Amino acid sequence: MIGATVLLALMAGCATTTMTSTQDKANMLVAAGFKTITPKTAAQQQKLQQLQTGQVAMIQRNGRTYYIVADPPQNVVYVGGPTEYQAYQQLRAQRQLAQENLQTAELYQDAAMQWGTWGGWGVGWGRMGHVAGVGRIGGVGI
Repeated sequence: MIGATVLLALMAGCATTTMTSTQDKANMLVAAGFKTITPKTAAQQQKLQQLQTGQVAMIQRNGRTYYIVADPPQNVVYVGGPTEYQAYQQLRAQRQLAQENLQTAELYQDAAMQWGTWGGWGVGWGRMGHVAGVGRIGGVGI
């Protein structure tokens, strides 16, 4: 049962690692409610090229706060407000926690795989967890 759970976790981990971080970020931004805007004019296109790819930038416009993330290779800008940005931060935190849980599961799986090198529980152990010879006097159990 545990082996099946770990196998499923590893399969899920492999699926997420094949996705690029840019795709992952874009998916999280959209899931958080950011709007996707495609530049239509030459001026908008030029501004897009000036923005740093993949970085969240905060801008103030008409007394409102906006968060933007440029993706020039895809020719889009993701735009959201404080609510969407907070949702994005929560998604990032959840993803980080899931990643840490996966790494912990992999660590425990690696540790479990090494048990055979020292004999595990079966070799050298007597009945019900007693080491052979311990708790015996003259070959007779106490």
